[in-house]
Amino acid sequence: MWHHQNSYNLIRTTLKGDCNYDEVKALIDQALAIEPTKGSVINALSHMWGYFKKVCRPSERYLYESLKSHYLLGQVEERTLILFLYCMAMTYDVQYIKASSIIKNFPKMDDESAS
Repeated sequence: MWHHQNSYNLIRTTLKGDCNYDEVKALIDQALAIEPTKGSVINALSHMWGYFKKVCRPSERYLYESLKSHYLLGQVEERTLILFLYCMAMTYDVQYIKASSIIKNFPKMDDESAS
């Protein structure tokens, strides 16, 4: 979803049918080769945000909307939004988001200082 919504949909559809590992891996590799656009990034982040929008505090909602707007204007990097959603996932213990590849593969602050 991060790279391209159509690729994500194709992978989901393929997984529902009779497929093999190599076929799925090839589709994933093709999707990962596509450079994410601001639109695809916002789509993925909005999907993740959906898990918090009914349980969050008004200040958290405001911060998300503000970060998203600033990202679209080029004033905030995508990693800032990911870090915010990471913190939300930890705060609200949302397992689906915590297990997502975006969160699991996101370099935490400690990881960066170790290198």
